[in-house]
Amino acid sequence: MSEKVVKRIHTIPLYRVYWGRRRNRAKRAIRIIREYVMRHFKQAEEIVISNEVNEFVWSRGIEKPPRRVKVTVEFDPSEKVARVLLAKE
Repeated sequence: MSEKVVKRIHTIPLYRVYWGRRRNRAKRAIRIIREYVMRHFKQAEEIVISNEVNEFVWSRGIEKPPRRVKVTVEFDPSEKVARVLLAKE
């Protein structure tokens, strides 16, 4: 049986990043994105965040990441890998 790749668009809120110290906000934002995808795609054993998403989060520096990021998550059930890509509008 062939399983299809699931594609979903999510807007991930990153407001919790601003609750802590300034000097590690972008790193924490990447961790929050990873946790969010893990929570919504429980079958995924591996989460791959694309360079586009990483560069978007880090675009304003470590202290001022964006408040939210719109991503497309592609989940392949056969490989159990979730890929996080920047949503194209």
